[in-house]
Amino acid sequence: MTDETLAATLLHLRAKGLEKGAPVVAPVEMASMFHLPGDPAGVPGYGRMDNATWAALEAALGHLEQAPALAFPSGMGAISAALFACLSAGDRILVPTDGYYTTRLLGDQFLKALGVEMVLRDTARFDEGGFDGFRLVFLETPSNPGLELCDIAAAAEKVHAAGGLLVVDNTTMTPLGQRPLDLGADIVVASDTKAPNGHSDLLMGHVATRDEALLARMKDWRKLAGGIPGPFEAWLTLRGLETLELRLSRMVASAEAIAGRLAEHPAVSDLRYPGMSNHPALKQMAHGGFLISFTLESEAVAERFITTCPLIQPATSFGGVHTSAERRARWGDAVAPGFVRLSVGIEPLETLWSAMAEALPGARA
Repeated sequence: MTDETLAATLLHLRAKGLEKGAPVVAPVEMASMFHLPGDPAGVPGYGRMDNATWAALEAALGHLEQAPALAFPSGMGAISAALFACLSAGDRILVPTDGYYTTRLLGDQFLKALGVEMVLRDTARFDEGGFDGFRLVFLETPSNPGLELCDIAAAAEKVHAAGGLLVVDNTTMTPLGQRPLDLGADIVVASDTKAPNGHSDLLMGHVATRDEALLARMKDWRKLAGGIPGPFEAWLTLRGLETLELRLSRMVASAEAIAGRLAEHPAVSDLRYPGMSNHPALKQMAHGGFLISFTLESEAVAERFITTCPLIQPATSFGGVHTSAERRARWGDAVAPGFVRLSVGIEPLETLWSAMAEALPGARA
């Protein structure tokens, strides 16, 4: 299906098979116990294992991914499920140096202690050195925050030839921008805290896979480790998904225009926007995304730009309706002190750009 068809049919998933008088919107199921006389097989049994609101969200996510999906209470909950369900003592894992830093911390502080060796490699050179000996290869493209690209299909072919699994973090693109499973990935993980929910009011994540054994393993991890989403948060995410395509269309169009204007600004250097790249991996993406990164002269200059622009929310995370920005160096990313990650929101383009241009260095010179 095209992205447009997926977005349109998503809005009518629940309508299939609804009985007369049933609510059009999925209800919030607030229950830890279920009526359970006799044999418990085949029906909901306990709130840590079953919830109708999760099921509705997972059906929507699975529709967009075109694969079975499982919801988790955060993006890191989803990543943890994929890693802990697939790895054992003695395994090696390859992780990007320039991807989301918390994944590296999880490997260093917990997987290492369990006998899993973590190897780091830059996204732009991810296939250099090959993939022999890795049980699992974890890829993020575009990477966060540097927005480097990697060809998922090429990586998948090489990883599988070496006997490994490929897990792709698709947070920066969403299923409406890129579908890693179609490109050969074994598992896709994502933080639905970002654009899928889109309103900066909850944490959520998901995994998706077409491998039944991997899906069962991750579902068991969720059940036994207890990393389950709240039903109200699941309901809000489901509501957010209904406007994802609409929000993305505004965010991406604005990001494309703003990236071009920033590239010509004398105060801006090292601008990165995937849509302006000539990387071969662009063919796997439906659009260039809504994230832009660039560098200003110094920490002070970057902070001044972020905090004085009235239409930029100084905040970590991204993908919300508000345009937001932050200096990623403050979290320890290997970037310049004046490096800015900008997440373009849904504000009208010219009003947003006017405010940004006024806040950039040199505007009052």
